[in-house]
Amino acid sequence: MKDLNVVLILLLVSLMACSQNKMNSKNEPAVNDKKVGGTCEGCEGIYESVIPFNQLNSIDTLPDFNEDGPKIEISGIIFESDGKTRAAGTIMYLYHTDQNGLYSGGSDESVWSKTHGYIRGWLKTDSNGFYKFYTLIPASYPNTTIQKHIHPTIKEPGKTAYWIDDFVFDDDPFLIEKERNKKYPVAGSGVLVVRKEDGILRASRNIILGLNVKDYNR
Repeated sequence: MKDLNVVLILLLVSLMACSQNKMNSKNEPAVNDKKVGGTCEGCEGIYESVIPFNQLNSIDTLPDFNEDGPKIEISGIIFESDGKTRAAGTIMYLYHTDQNGLYSGGSDESVWSKTHGYIRGWLKTDSNGFYKFYTLIPASYPNTTIQKHIHPTIKEPGKTAYWIDDFVFDDDPFLIEKERNKKYPVAGSGVLVVRKEDGILRASRNIILGLNVKDYNR
């Protein structure tokens, strides 16, 4: 039964990946967006989604998921800055290294894929603030002790795109105490406690918009 569940999950996420890569769009920042988050080099990558923001799904599958490696489902709720109201329509952009620890395979057709590589994804929270994505747990940078991590960028209505703390992994031996127990985590802790269910790894992270984000309440 567990094997059947895994097969069904793989089929579902493959269909989602296909549906989110067939379209072309031109997403652009609004000129009147409030500037938050300080300097954010690479945040421009969020606008390279081939799907218009208003047509993104709350669930996405990153391009590496059907390759060899530790498959993981990550989900959660994004809340407004009060920490209680669920934030619908929030865009999240994600990218990370491959199983060799490299940002590889970027396309010359997009500016930021050259830096961020081909393992990228875009999603938009549903009416309940829910999001979910499927990917492989990335590898650390080659010949380093830097923890494994997934980079997220947030774009909420009326504000510029900004970084939040990376998704990192509680069982990673390279995760240092300073990162594990940050005093002011941006948007809340990104430390994932991974569990295995039905043949796949799962983890969850809730996010609070604006928490410890520079200039957010200016």
